[in-house]
Amino acid sequence: MEATTLRVPGATLYYEVRGTGPMLLISQSGEGGAGRSADLVDRLVDDHTVVTYDRRGLSRSVLDDPAGGVTLDEHADDVHRLLAELTDEPVRMLGCSLGASIGLHLVTRHPEQVGVLVAHEPVSPRLLPADRRAAHERELAEIQSVHRRDGLRAALAAIAGVLGIDPAGPDAEPGLTPQPMTPRRVRDFEFFIEHDFTAIVRDTLDVEALAKTPVRIVPAVGRTTPRAVFDRACAVALASLGGTRPREFPGGHNGNTTHPRAYADVLRDALGA
Repeated sequence: MEATTLRVPGATLYYEVRGTGPMLLISQSGEGGAGRSADLVDRLVDDHTVVTYDRRGLSRSVLDDPAGGVTLDEHADDVHRLLAELTDEPVRMLGCSLGASIGLHLVTRHPEQVGVLVAHEPVSPRLLPADRRAAHERELAEIQSVHRRDGLRAALAAIAGVLGIDPAGPDAEPGLTPQPMTPRRVRDFEFFIEHDFTAIVRDTLDVEALAKTPVRIVPAVGRTTPRAVFDRACAVALASLGGTRPREFPGGHNGNTTHPRAYADVLRDALGA
């Protein structure tokens, strides 16, 4: 594994490169840094050069001004600069949740950098009709209020409820080791809720430009994600925008971490189809 940093406007990005073959960038969900999908990456490195990174503000990707917050445009520009540092060729990209939203921004602004984007349940309210968009933006703002009033544990329970996740009965492949709630992961969750949620609510995704991108986009949903879940609705709307149907992946919203073996197989097929 090669681990290094890249200076970008307003931050220093940490990233890792592993494997051999066509380049695949994975943009993570939630509080996830470069190692969040380690079990999935382990199953991809034999035939892909996999790039993972810490989003600005998380873990080892340090903001010049930690109080300044983040935007989806900044996240997408970070990926643009990271890819420009690594290759002159279009890459394959997997975006999960917020990572998928970042990917949607990237393919509208720099379509030459991406050959195919698998967008797993993007948190992109602007894909939805105005009334549903406003309702889900209020939902995110309410989770921020829960976090400020009652702390991280209560906020995580609220997030699980919104995403249709049952913490008491997790659905996962056997033999996986759960990621511990380390102090760094706690800090990353808090940054995600306080700053990335705000970035989602204030998102300026150009849906008309997205509909015209030449990049092949594969909208994806988790097999066990409840149909009423906001992120799943965004994936369905994205598929409708492109005149396709969403691709079903193993697990739920976090299938990339809960079902890495099966997820890797479906991902390979989606990337190469």
